[in-house]
Amino acid sequence: MADAAVLGAGSWGTALAILLAKKGMAVNLWGREPEKIKKIKSGRENTLYLPGVAMPANIEVTADLKEAVDKVKYVVLSVPSHAVRDICAQLNNCVREGAIVINTAKGIETDTSKRLSEVMKEEFAGRDIHIAVLSGPSHAEEVARDMPTAVVIGAHDRDKAEEVQELFMTPAFRVYTNPDLIGMELGGALKNVIALGTGIAEGLGFGDNSKAALITRGAAEIARLGTAAGANPLTFAGLTGIGDLIVTCTSMHSRNRRAGILIGRGLSLEQAVEEVGMVVEGVRATQAACALSEKYRVTMPICRETYNVLFLQKNPRDAVVDLMMRHKKHEVEEVAKQDRW
Repeated sequence: MADAAVLGAGSWGTALAILLAKKGMAVNLWGREPEKIKKIKSGRENTLYLPGVAMPANIEVTADLKEAVDKVKYVVLSVPSHAVRDICAQLNNCVREGAIVINTAKGIETDTSKRLSEVMKEEFAGRDIHIAVLSGPSHAEEVARDMPTAVVIGAHDRDKAEEVQELFMTPAFRVYTNPDLIGMELGGALKNVIALGTGIAEGLGFGDNSKAALITRGAAEIARLGTAAGANPLTFAGLTGIGDLIVTCTSMHSRNRRAGILIGRGLSLEQAVEEVGMVVEGVRATQAACALSEKYRVTMPICRETYNVLFLQKNPRDAVVDLMMRHKKHEVEEVAKQDRW
């Protein structure tokens, strides 16, 4: 019987399965496409998403969801954000009572603007299933190769958070805990929007000054929205806030940054996503960010201009000019109001 199941045989799911297997655990890795699963199983390597990384023998690869989660206590959800509701609905029929389902996707449900833990709670209503969230600056390509990484586990129950913390902790994978799921999930999802915007600026040929401005002011936008939604502002200064924002806006492992660069160079949204070849979570997150900014009446100019470029075909250079020429403001309104000049 497996100790844990990882659902989603993309780069992140594969990396987490390898991490747990290296700790000596028996792991089931599930993917929905039988042909791809067959190839991974026979070659003991995910050549499509994580080439060059061998898969330990104690990982069982399967395309059968019920078989993957049978009697398993720890279920790691590593599917794209838009698939979370559907997978949880299927899981509800086969996951054991008392299981802990740990979501690692970073996104917001587009149709409802709900955080993914809220979606999971709805789908698992009436069941004794515990929900946790894993987030933070963590590219699969580095985690799978044991490069030092720090992440955060969020859960409403402290005991469950610490249990999952122990589950993942290794000498190369440091895990913190945080009860602020609102801040963690909004930070993890919205940093992808800023990364798209930062990538677009890079694709236009702009430099480090522009990147630093977008990251910093993007962090301010995320924190404003998060605080309005009930998050603890300190969360946005941590790994799931500024940490995740930095890595996603600066790393070439980042799908969102790469997609943004391609759009800045003149490709359409559809062409950029196709060339990246994997899910670009920031696209749907941009729609959700704008919906949430209206819901909470929070100004988010970078997210709004990114939306205009992605969905309204606004010229990226015009979007930059409109951002730069907005009405004059103080950097930190709260400080300015204290009249410290």
